[in-house]
Amino acid sequence: MSETLKGNWNYPTSVRFGAGRIAELPEACRSLGMKRPLLVTDRGLAGVQITRDTLALLAADGLPAGIFSEVRPNPAGADVEAGVVAYRAGGHDGVIAFGGGSGIDAAKAVALMVGLDRPIWDFEDRDDWFTRVRTEAMAPVVAVPTTSGTGSEVGRASVITDARDHTKKIIFHPRMLPAIVIADPALTLALPAHITAAVGMDALSHNLEAYCSPFYHPLAQGIALEGMRLIHENLPLAYHRGDDLAARAQMMAASAMGATAFQKGLGAMHAMSHPVGALFDTHHGLTNAVVMPYVLVFNRAAIEQKLTALARYLDLPAPSFRAVLEWVLDLRNEIGIPRTLADLGVGEADVPRLAPMAARDPSCGGNPVTLDKEILAVLYRKAIAGDLE
Repeated sequence: MSETLKGNWNYPTSVRFGAGRIAELPEACRSLGMKRPLLVTDRGLAGVQITRDTLALLAADGLPAGIFSEVRPNPAGADVEAGVVAYRAGGHDGVIAFGGGSGIDAAKAVALMVGLDRPIWDFEDRDDWFTRVRTEAMAPVVAVPTTSGTGSEVGRASVITDARDHTKKIIFHPRMLPAIVIADPALTLALPAHITAAVGMDALSHNLEAYCSPFYHPLAQGIALEGMRLIHENLPLAYHRGDDLAARAQMMAASAMGATAFQKGLGAMHAMSHPVGALFDTHHGLTNAVVMPYVLVFNRAAIEQKLTALARYLDLPAPSFRAVLEWVLDLRNEIGIPRTLADLGVGEADVPRLAPMAARDPSCGGNPVTLDKEILAVLYRKAIAGDLE
């Protein structure tokens, strides 16, 4: 990989980007005062080579770390509670958030909660609820992404499932943003093709919905546009040639760009996918990928000019809304994304439950066309039937 694909960035936090930079993890932990960190990850990563190597790296540098890996693909409140118990029992003094979106989201929530005695739901992203947090009680976090999708390593929130009502809730505090990110694309080389596809489409959904959001944020707008160019050029390469380190690096950058850009807003893709993930335990990025074209068609009147400009930037033939839609459909087909929500096990009978949940999702507020439960019910039915008219 070219040396130009390495860098130290300070936006939106301190990011050390480049292959091999996992070697800097012990020093990064020490710089935040950690002597006995807890590495929090998901169940799938607990025993894989990159996790074993990372723990060995820390131990060899005199920084023994514990590990907590009881995090499910859609992390729940119980996972966070168990992580807090492990943190306290092990006498830990900081958190290494290691993995994809589920592991990093859970890790950030654990770091938030280790010094608090209120339920995590008291810190949902509503009004000024974040002011309830005692910031001095929060644990420092170093984030190490091992996928290129959610960009949670540069986010100030975690999406956690509340088992009481089977909803995904956004837990927020400005200081949930990790203090240091080690973004080493070499850690993604072993990702299977189907996971590369799902997380890559998640990164696309973040950049695309941020770009289409009607709110004024030209910084995020520019980041989202360039993020989509990187995905257009590199996701097929990363999918077909998983050992292409340059493509993996560009996808890791595009993932962080999407999560940085979506402070501008998200929309119906996320509003629809959150309830499906909560009820059917589907992969978040995969679900976003499935609903993506149906949402684009619904929003067409409000986004046609923006998507025509996007098509020109991506150098698509005959720049237009249709060109972007065809690109999305062709990309989904090339990397094995299912066509419909029915392929994920969602049926017509589920719509009356899903639509009201989606209407309450905070992502609705960033959609360029106003949403309600009736409109979302129609969108769900189209995504189940494969109706792009």
